[in-house]
Amino acid sequence: MTNLSGEAVGSFSQEHPPTQSAEQDANAITSEAARRRTFAIISHPDAGKTTLTEKFLLYAGQIAEAGAVKARAGRKSATSDWMEMEQQRGISITSTVIQFTYRSHVINLLDTPGHRDFSEDTYRVLAAVDSAIMVLDAAKGIEAQTLKLFEVCAGRQIPILTFINKYDRPGKEILGLLDEIETKIGVRPTPVTWPVGISGDFKGVIDRRNNLYIKYQKMARGSKEAGEETCELNRATDLSPEMLEQTKEELSLLEAVGSDLDIGSFLEGKTTPLFVGSALTNFGVKHILDAVVDMAPPPRAQTDVSGGKRDLSEPFSGFAFKIQANMDPAHRDNVAFVRVCSGRFRRGMVITHEKSKKSFATKYAASVFGNDRNTIDVAYPGDVVGLVNAGDLAIGDSLYETLPVAYPPIPTFAPELFSYVTSKDVSKYKQFKKGLEQMAKEGVIQLYNDLDPVPNPIIAAVGQMQFEVFSHRLINEFKVPVEIRATKYRLIRKSGPECIKPLQNVSGAKVVKNQSGDIMVLIESPYWLSYIQGEYPDIFLSQISLH
Repeated sequence: MTNLSGEAVGSFSQEHPPTQSAEQDANAITSEAARRRTFAIISHPDAGKTTLTEKFLLYAGQIAEAGAVKARAGRKSATSDWMEMEQQRGISITSTVIQFTYRSHVINLLDTPGHRDFSEDTYRVLAAVDSAIMVLDAAKGIEAQTLKLFEVCAGRQIPILTFINKYDRPGKEILGLLDEIETKIGVRPTPVTWPVGISGDFKGVIDRRNNLYIKYQKMARGSKEAGEETCELNRATDLSPEMLEQTKEELSLLEAVGSDLDIGSFLEGKTTPLFVGSALTNFGVKHILDAVVDMAPPPRAQTDVSGGKRDLSEPFSGFAFKIQANMDPAHRDNVAFVRVCSGRFRRGMVITHEKSKKSFATKYAASVFGNDRNTIDVAYPGDVVGLVNAGDLAIGDSLYETLPVAYPPIPTFAPELFSYVTSKDVSKYKQFKKGLEQMAKEGVIQLYNDLDPVPNPIIAAVGQMQFEVFSHRLINEFKVPVEIRATKYRLIRKSGPECIKPLQNVSGAKVVKNQSGDIMVLIESPYWLSYIQGEYPDIFLSQISLH
């Protein structure tokens, strides 16, 4: 298998590996898995997540200079923010997968949306990674979105590396940032690189592992790798005696309080190795990328729904964590992103869909790089495989080759906004229906239908921008202009058939069905919820919550 620049990614590039014993085969799979690092970058919007992603590609040799990602046939359009709407607004609104090689390791970087309205997409991605990098703006520290994402990482015991970004600009005092991290998220930061100078007057960093001073060098526009001028701290000619003394005092304080790197506690989620730099000017980027290889864990045995562990060397298994259609107008198909959990994936192999127990061949399998794709023959635990036009797959579905397994479901969110949606062009009803179903399948919106003879579709979302993306994609991908009208409903509860008759005349409630056929109740306000619970105590009403 090769990545987009033609470099070998796996040691088995044949569609069918050579004959070998079961023990040799298991050892080969385990060895390949050990080379994998599968992680996500999480941050608040504007903290620099997308910039850091691009700079990782620069240092891995995937781009010649920042802003131009190499793709097939010399094209330069495959970036992490590949959707037209992302490029227009300058924000990430959909997750994507980027695979590249660095230091003989296979890096699977799952880029996540930065906007809170798409936090559900981020949560799905976090179900498919082994570690994460938390990017913080030096001027803003821990923000609400960062805290929310960290809580999911903590719940899933995902080890986190921290990168304090934009330290070349005015910002908060570094000791205060450390205290903020520990106070707000309950994980102790252990600085690996320590800034010399204050935020906005950045001189460089001390690598606490060897006590060497690395001078800050600003690379013009951040288009090339930053140079590193390294020396012992006492020999730094660019530092005043006062700054030198202050830096030594700060390092002594860190040592005194025991804020030293400890890989064991990092892997347990108790500490977070911390790095400081500026992604825009490339300083510190190599340090954090090296940390992914040196510190972040390789794929581990996944836990199934029964609580058992699926060993890496057991036959192929995986789960779908994302569905995406129309990534490339030239293809006009849909791709199911599958995280390989065990065994060796081989293109063309027959695998079983755990939910339906139906088997299908994987003739069309690809590695994905932004919105570009490349045929993949072999993949190992930790890799992400794009199964093209695997139409029956839904988010969270498990897959296996010979040994059945079901992995835990992926978190779902209770929507906060509910709107009616209609097509402005009645002649395009089929396209409208297809677009609705596709957007619901991808998780762009949640789709509900009332129980009227002629159902009126209701779309639901966590945030308003999901509706904007939905409308944009319907007109651009399905050529259907839509009208979205807000409903009066603000709450949703899961129920059963017993609620249909009693609630049909309650003006503050509406009974609907979701895509799976489950009975749901839309409720106008907490007042109406209280009324229903008091008037109809036998009706089951359950909140939708994260699994």
